[in-house]
Amino acid sequence: MRDDKKQDKHEAITTAAYALLADKGYAGASMLSIAKAAKASNETLYRWYGDKRGLFEAMARDNAQGIRHRLEQALSDDQDAMQALEQIAPLLLSMLLDDRAISLNRAAAADPSGELGAAISAGGRDEIVPLIRSLISRLAIKDTDGLNPTDLFVTLLVGDLQIKRAIGALPQLSQEQVTQRAREALISFRKLVGLA
Repeated sequence: MRDDKKQDKHEAITTAAYALLADKGYAGASMLSIAKAAKASNETLYRWYGDKRGLFEAMARDNAQGIRHRLEQALSDDQDAMQALEQIAPLLLSMLLDDRAISLNRAAAADPSGELGAAISAGGRDEIVPLIRSLISRLAIKDTDGLNPTDLFVTLLVGDLQIKRAIGALPQLSQEQVTQRAREALISFRKLVGLA
């Protein structure tokens, strides 16, 4: 299969998976029902993703692809770490609060097996946080009294916004709101790690 056809089919599969996830939850979104909705063969899904967890891990990885690329680029280009964080923070926050990420989080919260949560963590957080940690390690941070600078950065940036979005207590933020939140988080981060 040509790369463009494969990408089109992958997008059809993930679109179907998101729709079934919203309608039936993780347990009800079987590989067969996703394949039928995407007009793909069940064999294709198993061949490409291994199993259902692999499919949803790939979906989380897709969501984080732009952030991963930007972090890898900043690290390989030896870009100034604070400047890179300033550029990445609003992109990361936007990605974490977009409809697809929130759909995955809602379904993970309702999945008693914990399988979906593990899959989206493996495809997202487990790949992104080490890159952020590598970037932050380039900063000349003073003693933080036991605070983990990477955890501090993520907490200041995201806080409870994902939870509020997932439970419907917060609408999608505007780009202006995302930019303002990222700016405030970075100001607080600089102060708390002695870079202000």
